[in-house]
Amino acid sequence: MAEYQSLNYLNFDGLLTDEELMVRDMVRDFVSKEVVPTLQECHRNETFPSHLIPRFGELGLLGSTIQGYDCPGLGHVAYGLLMQELERGDSGIRSFCSVQGALVMYPIFSYGSEEQKQKYLPKLAKGELIGCFGLTEPDAGSNPGGMLTKAEKVANGYRLNGNKMWITNGCVADIAVVWAKLDGEVRGFIVEKGTSGFSTSKMQGKFSLRVSVTSELHFEDCVVPEEALLPKGLGLKAPLGCLTQARYGIAWGVLGAANACYHEALEYSQQRKLFDGKVLADYQLAQAKLVKMAQEITKGQLVALQLGREKEQGRLQHWQVSFGKMNNCKMALEVAREARDMLGANGIIDEYPIMRHMLNLESVNTYEGTEDIHRLVVGLQLTGHSAIK
Repeated sequence: MAEYQSLNYLNFDGLLTDEELMVRDMVRDFVSKEVVPTLQECHRNETFPSHLIPRFGELGLLGSTIQGYDCPGLGHVAYGLLMQELERGDSGIRSFCSVQGALVMYPIFSYGSEEQKQKYLPKLAKGELIGCFGLTEPDAGSNPGGMLTKAEKVANGYRLNGNKMWITNGCVADIAVVWAKLDGEVRGFIVEKGTSGFSTSKMQGKFSLRVSVTSELHFEDCVVPEEALLPKGLGLKAPLGCLTQARYGIAWGVLGAANACYHEALEYSQQRKLFDGKVLADYQLAQAKLVKMAQEITKGQLVALQLGREKEQGRLQHWQVSFGKMNNCKMALEVAREARDMLGANGIIDEYPIMRHMLNLESVNTYEGTEDIHRLVVGLQLTGHSAIK
């Protein structure tokens, strides 16, 4: 197999700094040597390669953009590139790091007290603690404001009651950042594993994101201390702000999955012999498919890069992130489907990564805001009229 290189048709690499290229290449080498060899068995057995978690910490893949607290403090484009490389391996690998950084460490850093930051962030950065993010509920997905989980002030802290669903890392997490309504207002709480009344259950039978632990969180008269409350996380805007961070990473991450599928299809087309000794790449239909993939990936790269540069300047808006997540997820899924088709029957077996990526992208296109919801977010910004409610 040829050495993996991401698409560089319009010299995308020339738009990146030396530091950004160094980060990308470092993570690319790690994924090729240490992640990819584990994925076939992990996907088959629906398990996560947990032995890699310390390596994530060593390489600075957890909370990468946070300044201080033993975090790397990378730029946002460098962070996007490392998300791309992780998802080139598998969406479940990127999801682990994305949840840890954007949905656990970010809210503690942004909404937590200094004591909470000192207590949790260094260990989360090293992978010594694992976190999860509890927002989605069985009856509150696209409408998180409809959550039923409640918090009640009691003498020694807060009592939580409710259930969360589709929670990445839930069963393996040491802490959960949980969102609940306290006196009608959404607030965040840090709930530690082993707290009485807090339990988890693993969601089984997934056809997608099998290299990821997906869980339910259950709170039955779960009392957490006063210091568990995130003091600055007020209202639904707080968890949605976390999701904006994660969606930014997704817009980059899916480029990795798309690149992996394109790379596999290109290489296959140059080797697969068909009629009269010709290979698949000799045919117009095959070339047209590859050109379409390259065209869409290249546009997706430029979208992600512009989001990153705007983010680094402090100008990025949540509706722009919605545009990037919507565009790039749809693009990556279509690339995966096209690549799967090019491999014919071989496209459905796990000797090749394409079907795994395609299945994963069905979920990535849905979670943290479906394509349709993000389309309506963009529509609101364009027209000034909300079609969501």
